[in-house]
Amino acid sequence: MGEFTEKQAVPGGPDATMVREFARPLFEVKGWMKFLGVIMIIVGVIQACTVVGLIIAWLPIWLGILLFSTGSKIDAAFQSGNKADLMTGLGKLKTFFTIYGIMAIIGIAVAVIGLIVAGGTIFALLAGGGLEALTGTAM
Repeated sequence: MGEFTEKQAVPGGPDATMVREFARPLFEVKGWMKFLGVIMIIVGVIQACTVVGLIIAWLPIWLGILLFSTGSKIDAAFQSGNKADLMTGLGKLKTFFTIYGIMAIIGIAVAVIGLIVAGGTIFALLAGGGLEALTGTAM
C-alpha cells in the first residue's frame, strides 16, 4: 500500500514539483473556469427551453461540464502533484477549445451567409422596385 507506481507521483518528489509548476497558471484561474462552466451549463438549460434551442442546447452544457471538470482536475493535479490529473485536465481543456473553435467557424460561416442573403434582399428591393422583385408577383 505504501509503495508508489510509475503512474503516481511521489509526494514532494521532483515529478510532483514539476507538475505543480506546469499546473500553476491554470490553478490560479480554476475558479474562473468552474464559474464559466456553471454559466455555460445554465445557458444550455435555458436554451433547452426553446424549440430551436433544444437542438443545440447540449453543446453549451457539454462545454460547461468540460470547463468545470478541467478546473477540478487542475486543482487535483496542483494539490497532489499527480501527472495523470494534469494530463486529463489539459486533455479536457484541449477538447473545450477544439469544440469552441469549430462552433466559432460555423458561427462565422452562418453570419457571412446571412449578410449575403440580407445584402441580396436589399439590393433586390432597391433595384427591382419593391416587394414584387422578391415575390415574383405584381401587385
